[in-house]
Amino acid sequence: MSRRIDFTLTDEQLAAVEQAMNHSPLPEVRQRATAIRLLHLGHQPEAVAEMVAVGLSTIWTWHRRYRAEGLAGLANKPKSGRPAKADANYLTAVERAIDTDPRDLGYAFSVWTINKLRKHLEKQTGILLSYTRFRALLSKHDYVYRQPKHDLSELQDEEAKAAAEELLEWLKKSPSPMTPSSFSLWTKRA
Repeated sequence: MSRRIDFTLTDEQLAAVEQAMNHSPLPEVRQRATAIRLLHLGHQPEAVAEMVAVGLSTIWTWHRRYRAEGLAGLANKPKSGRPAKADANYLTAVERAIDTDPRDLGYAFSVWTINKLRKHLEKQTGILLSYTRFRALLSKHDYVYRQPKHDLSELQDEEAKAAAEELLEWLKKSPSPMTPSSFSLWTKRA
C-alpha cells in the first residue's frame, strides 16, 4: 500500500523531467526521470515499479532523491573503491611502448603481444595488470590488437625473386607438354 505523498510536479519541474527523459546522456537518469513522470501522471508506485522493472523500494529511493536534489539526484553517485593502478603515467607508458618497435628496446621479437607488452610495462612502471584488466584498458582507450601478417619480403633475395617470377611467366605462356589428347583418364577394365 502506497504512502500518502503528493507526486505532482510544477510545470517547470515537469518540463525539466521530460527534457531529462528524452535528452539525458545518462541512461539511468532517463529511466528514473520516466519513473518520476509516471508518478506525476497518477500511477501508483507499485505500478511504476512494475513498468520500469525495478523494486518498489527503488521507486521510493528515486523519488526521495529527486525531491532532495532535483535531477542531479537521479544520477548514479560515485562509487568508492581502490584507485585504479593504471594512472596517467601508465597510459603514457602504454602509448610510448605501442609506438616503439620492440627490437628498438632490445627485444628479439618485432610484434607486441598482450603478454609481452604487459611484462614490458611491468619493467617500466612496476605495475602488472591482469591479462583481462589490461585488455579492457586497451579497449577502453581504442587500441585494437590484430594478428600480425608475417612478411618475409625483407629477407628475400631480390635477384632470385625476379628470376622465379620470370620463370613463372614463361611457364604460363609456353604450351603444356601434356595436352588433353596425349593422355586419357579412361581405362578399360580387364
